[in-house]
Amino acid sequence: MICAEDEDDPFPVDDDCLSTETFSQETVYRLMGEELRIEQLFGANLGVAAPVWEAALHLCCYFEDQSVEFRGRRVIELGAGTGVVGILAARLGAEVTVTDLPLALPQLQANVSANVPPAGWPSAPPAVLPLCWGEDHLAFPSDWDLVLCADIVYLPETYPLLVETLAHLCKNGAVVYLSSKMRREHRTQSFYEEHLRSRFDVELVLRDDNQNNNIYCASKRAEE
Repeated sequence: MICAEDEDDPFPVDDDCLSTETFSQETVYRLMGEELRIEQLFGANLGVAAPVWEAALHLCCYFEDQSVEFRGRRVIELGAGTGVVGILAARLGAEVTVTDLPLALPQLQANVSANVPPAGWPSAPPAVLPLCWGEDHLAFPSDWDLVLCADIVYLPETYPLLVETLAHLCKNGAVVYLSSKMRREHRTQSFYEEHLRSRFDVELVLRDDNQNNNIYCASKRAEE
């Protein structure tokens, strides 16, 4: 179940506020029995990394519906943005690394720090690290159990780089879950049907017609 409560109005009405460069919105999400406080910093050049996207919440709901077990599993999230998916996995006992471009890391680290459970993290605290697809992915290990991706498929020029990164991270058998808004203008479908299928077995596990959101599960094929 998702329950979101906005702590601040994301669109300030005060004239002085409208002239400021940045403003934040904190929202409380109740997901899989956990309460997460997620800050979204708008106007700080974060672009798509600033908000919590519906695809991320769809993925969390899918994990709840499927009773996905996170405890004791090694998890990495790509393009984590606000970190809501990775933080949830860590709250549920996974050993988590959340990654994004360097510009997004302060917001990501702030949300990790704001969501330490009262009794402490059940596993290790989530690691917050920069990762640029296709460039520094080899600095990361390949021994993950799960790779999580929420609404990161929207720039066609990055699709080969994303596949290359996923192939490295999944070399030892990790399963990838990807949740995507299926945007025709970004050729999202082509990523799954052409790019990802070139190296992975891909299954559509959930389709939400109302939100035009798909969730896929993928596993890397053995190298020939």
